[in-house]
Amino acid sequence: MPDLAGAVWPELPERPLLVVPLGSVEQHGHHLPLATDTTVAEAVVRTADLGGALVAPALGYGASGEHEGFPGTVSIGTEALAAVLIEYGRSACRWAGRLLVVNGHGGNLEALRRAVPLLRAEGRDAAWFPCGVRGGDAHAGRTETSLLLHVEPRAVRTDRSVPGDTTPISELLPRLRAEGVRGVSPTGVLGDPAGASAEEGARLLSGIAARLTAAVGRWDVGTDGRLR
Repeated sequence: MPDLAGAVWPELPERPLLVVPLGSVEQHGHHLPLATDTTVAEAVVRTADLGGALVAPALGYGASGEHEGFPGTVSIGTEALAAVLIEYGRSACRWAGRLLVVNGHGGNLEALRRAVPLLRAEGRDAAWFPCGVRGGDAHAGRTETSLLLHVEPRAVRTDRSVPGDTTPISELLPRLRAEGVRGVSPTGVLGDPAGASAEEGARLLSGIAARLTAAVGRWDVGTDGRLR
């Protein structure tokens, strides 16, 4: 897929699909880099078969307030992220036929659910897609560690990995909202990276990319703006 950043305007296709990876800068335990979510979103986009879609530079900052108890996290918050997405969509859709935001961080969901339906109500064909893994652990555990071992293995400090709170995220949510991640898990991990492997990461990435490919082919957008 061609890159928007390296293109010159006369060679851009007419009314293309513009795909934007969206991530975050936030702690990912002792062993994964701060840009993990952005790296995963970019890898999903590159692995999917999206035809002649244009890939935009990633939006690397998101809403990560729950991680601000840890050094390195930089959050712009839901309000600011929603505003960025709205203005991004209004500008890009002057020449792009469709806009798809591929999201690698769960904390960005509220901003996406505000921004994308508004863009659609204004007549722009926008959507978002989540890079979630069904049954995966929540944060910096086996799921994300496996993905990074496949996508960017040199960035993983395997010798430093430690487990965190393995309670299902649905049960942890009230405490996470009240105390932030640090109050729940001093390691910053929600899950356990033990057993992670590049082979598992390759399977997980292939599965997410296949779902994205199929979803783009259907282009069935829900009321919350999510591509189903």
